[in-house]
Amino acid sequence: MTEVDGDDVVVRYADPEHAAAAVRVWAHLTLGDTSMHEIDGGWEVRLSDLPVDRLEYLLDVDGDLRPDPSNPRRVAGPFGEHSFVPLPAYREPAWIDAERCEGQRLPVSLSRTGAGRIDAVVWAPVGLPNGDPLPLLVSHDGPEMDAFGGLTRYVGAMIAAGALPPMRVALVSPGPRRTKRYAANPAYARALTNRVLPALTEAVTTTGRPVLMGQSLGALAALHAGWTSPATFGGLFLQSGSFFTADLDPQESGFEFWREVTGFVASVHAATQAAPGAPPTALVCGSAEENHANNLAMRDHLADVGVETTWGEVRDGHTWTCWRDTLHPHLTDLLARVWR
Repeated sequence: MTEVDGDDVVVRYADPEHAAAAVRVWAHLTLGDTSMHEIDGGWEVRLSDLPVDRLEYLLDVDGDLRPDPSNPRRVAGPFGEHSFVPLPAYREPAWIDAERCEGQRLPVSLSRTGAGRIDAVVWAPVGLPNGDPLPLLVSHDGPEMDAFGGLTRYVGAMIAAGALPPMRVALVSPGPRRTKRYAANPAYARALTNRVLPALTEAVTTTGRPVLMGQSLGALAALHAGWTSPATFGGLFLQSGSFFTADLDPQESGFEFWREVTGFVASVHAATQAAPGAPPTALVCGSAEENHANNLAMRDHLADVGVETTWGEVRDGHTWTCWRDTLHPHLTDLLARVWR
């Protein structure tokens, strides 16, 4: 069975009859050649010098991707379960097992916006009336970040520990046209700032300016909304943003909204000064991601043009667990600073 051997991971696949023609390890990061070689009873590969402290992967058996049947560790995701292996250096966030306040949920929907129907669910600590004024965190890919990244579990733990004040979290659904909405789309940015936020503040009473967060393409959409409407948000939390540039990301040039994304990113990099009132921005990323370089470049440029910017990273790839593991202390610090 698959096992950790020091800092190496030895992945095995049982195939007594050697029915498979080729088996390899697939992961959302660069690992080099992960092709397995035949051994008695199946296949095996030793993965050394891994760039991560926690390897999330699938087996590619003759082109069919599947979890590792010999590894009981699984993590859920929108495209099904993946196998994972924690290496000796990996530590789960302490807040996962900490005491937390329970939450209640309020659905909010807008059937007509310039970007189509947008649905959200507002989480709040149990027992607090909708009319109680509280700060608001808005999350792109909100239902997914909650289900796979533990967002409201984290918030509940931080509130219970006194690290954050009581607050609400708006879990904004990406909808069926996620890629188009989040690819620096002006119609979506207008819908978010002019329709979604007013609907949320009509449903619940808020204090201060909301903080907007997102992951991957959702982080790009968060930066786009904050850059084009800087007075709207009190802060931005950008996780592994898809800040593609032609120089750093030629492998993404086939992306259907490549021109829109790179055009917006180029306009940010061309700016010599941020707009007055540009919100403080925290960027986080997995150190083994393809997006790492473009996130570092965005961090440096935002700081150069006057945006209050912080940075955090963990040794992981482009995964929901990476985004879970970067919530504390980086989002905690941003929210505490913005809402102090």
